[in-house]
Amino acid sequence: MSTLTKKNALGFFEIRLESIGGLGANLAGKMLAETGALELGFNAANFSSYGSEKKGSPVKTFVRFCDPEIEIRDHSPIEQPHLIAVFHEALYKIVNVASGLQPDGVILVNTTRGFDEVRSSLNVESGTVALIDAMGIAVEEKTKINTAMLGAMFRICDFLDPEAMRTVIRRTFEKKYPQLVEPNLRTFDRGFNEVRFMTYDVPEGSQIKPFKRVQSLLGYQTQLPGGVIMAQGNSILKDLGGSRAGLLPEFHAEKCISCAACDNVCPDYCFVWEAEADKRGRMQQVLRGIDYQYCKGCLKCIEACPTDALSSLREEPGYAEQHRVAQVFS
Repeated sequence: MSTLTKKNALGFFEIRLESIGGLGANLAGKMLAETGALELGFNAANFSSYGSEKKGSPVKTFVRFCDPEIEIRDHSPIEQPHLIAVFHEALYKIVNVASGLQPDGVILVNTTRGFDEVRSSLNVESGTVALIDAMGIAVEEKTKINTAMLGAMFRICDFLDPEAMRTVIRRTFEKKYPQLVEPNLRTFDRGFNEVRFMTYDVPEGSQIKPFKRVQSLLGYQTQLPGGVIMAQGNSILKDLGGSRAGLLPEFHAEKCISCAACDNVCPDYCFVWEAEADKRGRMQQVLRGIDYQYCKGCLKCIEACPTDALSSLREEPGYAEQHRVAQVFS
């Protein structure tokens, strides 16, 4: 007898993970499928979709489950999932992460914001919104957010046994990184226990919009010359803000001696300088702040700073925009 709580017309329960490179979504999808196939007796398939293997670029990971008597012959991207897990909430600005979510589906978001705000940002009309502060858990446990997100997904998918995932976590880390087994087990358990839910019913009298497959606006007749990639971190937008994994450097001007150690290690020229006369009237370059549009949160500057003028800060929505000191290019 099937234990899958929901199925589509082909008999699949489908999950789509929306993330950026570097947060572990690809590994999370692999571990999720491995748990279903090797530990719980389902048939399962997993694959990911991404462009150049660049930290900070958008990543989609797909997972299908079905009963053992059904063969998985469909290896196309998942367009109408039962569950969507959003690893980085800034993605909604450039990617329609909620695309195709079924009316009674669940969307899980790594965030510290409230339900109504997240629902409005993602334009979710109905279904269940699940929130988890996966970044906060990962920072405290010194792990990545993927195992916290897995814990929350196992709470949502009640046909999956959490103990089976604990077995897979041990098998994944114990040989190469044995020191990470216990922290990741704690991260998984906290994700399972700390996820919160809010269900939004379809308003009476309204109709759910039918699913429409997104068509590219840049076809062979409309593609811009030069093969420009329209994504964050590339030549059109020049905005690395979506690459930050949740942490950014905070600048304390009163401690800064303008030694430029931070600027020497910064890979993206984020630091803004201005000429200013010193007490003797000599012109010196003084650090004014950080242009967060170009900062991807690598935090190399914090390690290089000799005076603690830079410290690590958990990014909150709107902080970068409010504290950005813009570069002025001639």
